[in-house]
Amino acid sequence: MKIIAVVNQKGGCGKTTTAVNLSVAFAKAGRRVLLVDLDPQGHATMGMGFDPDSFQRTVYDGLAGEHLPISRVVVSTDIEWLDLAPSNVGLARAELELINALGKELVLGEWLHSVADHYDMCLIDCPPSLGLLMLNALVASSDVIIPVQVHFYAFEGLKRLLETIRLLKKRFHPCSARTLGLLLTFVEDRPTYTRRIQLQLRELFGDLVFDTVIHKTIRLVEAPDAGKSIFTFAPDSKAAREYATLVDEIEARLRTSAPSFAGT
Repeated sequence: MKIIAVVNQKGGCGKTTTAVNLSVAFAKAGRRVLLVDLDPQGHATMGMGFDPDSFQRTVYDGLAGEHLPISRVVVSTDIEWLDLAPSNVGLARAELELINALGKELVLGEWLHSVADHYDMCLIDCPPSLGLLMLNALVASSDVIIPVQVHFYAFEGLKRLLETIRLLKKRFHPCSARTLGLLLTFVEDRPTYTRRIQLQLRELFGDLVFDTVIHKTIRLVEAPDAGKSIFTFAPDSKAAREYATLVDEIEARLRTSAPSFAGT
C-alpha cells in the first residue's frame, strides 16, 4: 500500500480539496483507496458527504482513546473502492494523550499497517500545523504531496516545510517519505501575476513542481459545500479533468524516482 500524505502548514491552499479529489480519482481508476482524515476540523469527512459529529468511532479512537483496530473505524463511501477513516474535533485530544507515549511518532503507521494488504493507496489529509499528528503522517508515509496556492507568500512557507521534512527524515529513522511533488492550486486567471509567480516557483523548485495545475473555478469551490468530490458534483468540469490528469502524473512519478529539492 502506497501511503501519500497531503500536507501544508498553511490553510486555504487546497489541501483537503486535493486529498478528497485524488482519493476519488484513484478509486475511479480502479485502485482500492483509503482516505484518512487526520485533521480535527473534519473537512475531508465533510467533503465526502458525512457529518463529522455523527460518528461514534473516529481516527481518535484508533490512535488514542480505545485504541480500536482500523477495521472498526473505517466506513464505506458512495464511491466504489473508496473507504474513509473519519475525523472530528475529538481528534485534537490525541496530541495531548500521545505526547508522553513511547514511540508516539509511530502510532499512525502501526495502525495503518494492519490494512496494508487491503488497499492499494492511502491518502492522508493532514492538519494545517506541524504537530504530533502531522509528524505521524510524515513518518507513516512513503510520499508527500504539497499543495501550493500561487502567491508570493508561498515561497517562504514552502522552504520551511521542505526543510522540516528533511530534518524529520534525518531525526526519525522510520521516516523515509519523499516529496513526490508540489501542486499549484486555485490558480486564478490573472495572466501577468499568476504566470510570474508560477515561473518563479518552477525556477526555484524545478521538476519538483507538477506539470498539472489546478485552476480556481466556481464548481471546484462549490463541490465541498455539497459534500461531494468534483467528480460527482461536476464530472465534466475543468477541475475534474485536471485532477484526472494529476493522477496520471502521480502514478508516473510513483513508478520512477521522484524529483528532489534540498534532500527531500
